[in-house]
Amino acid sequence: MAKEIKTIGVLTSGGDAPGMNAAIRAVVREAIVKGLKVKGIKRGYAGLLQEEIVDMEAKDVSDIIERGGTILQTARCMEFTTPEGQQKGAEICKKHGIDGIIVIGGDGSFKGAQKLAALGINTIGLPGTIDLDIACTEYTIGFDTAVNTAMEAIDKVRDTSTSHERCSIIEVMGRGAGYIALWCGIANGAEDILLPEKYDFDEQKLVNNIIEKRKHGKKHHIIVNAEGIGHSASMAKRIEAATGIETRATILGHMQRGGSPTAKDRVYASTMGALAVDLLCEGKTNRVVGYRHGAFVDFDIDEALAMKKEISEYEYQIAKNLSI
Repeated sequence: MAKEIKTIGVLTSGGDAPGMNAAIRAVVREAIVKGLKVKGIKRGYAGLLQEEIVDMEAKDVSDIIERGGTILQTARCMEFTTPEGQQKGAEICKKHGIDGIIVIGGDGSFKGAQKLAALGINTIGLPGTIDLDIACTEYTIGFDTAVNTAMEAIDKVRDTSTSHERCSIIEVMGRGAGYIALWCGIANGAEDILLPEKYDFDEQKLVNNIIEKRKHGKKHHIIVNAEGIGHSASMAKRIEAATGIETRATILGHMQRGGSPTAKDRVYASTMGALAVDLLCEGKTNRVVGYRHGAFVDFDIDEALAMKKEISEYEYQIAKNLSI
């Protein structure tokens, strides 16, 4: 028989992402409508182990849907990767009467949720990461805002790059996943896109491409470089030395994590937050909410973590074709 849920905990873990507040708001308000109590856990799993747990009411999430970041804060927690830390976390949940917990974060956060589920705490994961690198879902909370932030910044760099007839290397976030770089490469009409999944580290091809396009009258050359490749400043120096064309590097950095979330991130995060509460009320546990083929769905966490995600070869080829 499914365990009756009376109190839900909610936390954000790992890197922050625009839209996390929308998800928190939805969790709190959907739970209250269902007659449940809600406890906010500050600073992710680190805050859970330190018992930084507060009661949350509807008023506590007023006027947060438009805010970036997370009102619950977030942190990394090495202690929670250990069996002792996980056991302590489950005991603290039980001590505070938390029957189910909603974890908003990425794959690492879901591994923590998986351990809590195994220890008797009903858990639901929400995909919160700007990197879009969770295999079970076509959407992750924060990606839309982050890619729009990067796109607007690259548009501005292009303006000055054209004025000075420069080559510009713009580094976007994405250590192991090149989705922000790929989308910006297409959206910004970049001449080259460097993705961790595709890059062969042949800079001579870049140099040749820059020279060839300059011969055909290009007044600028935009290279979108993913963080996982990095070294944008040194790359710029080498390209300038090889081509004789002034080359600058711009690293967008953590500005991509911040800012008011887009409508998509607000609406999708809200829908996912409400669905997570509904799943807990149905007695489900060890699940991840995702978005696939136009619908919000849920997966077993074990199944979700075993999935692999790859850059769309078709989208990558389109980006290359459109860069002529």
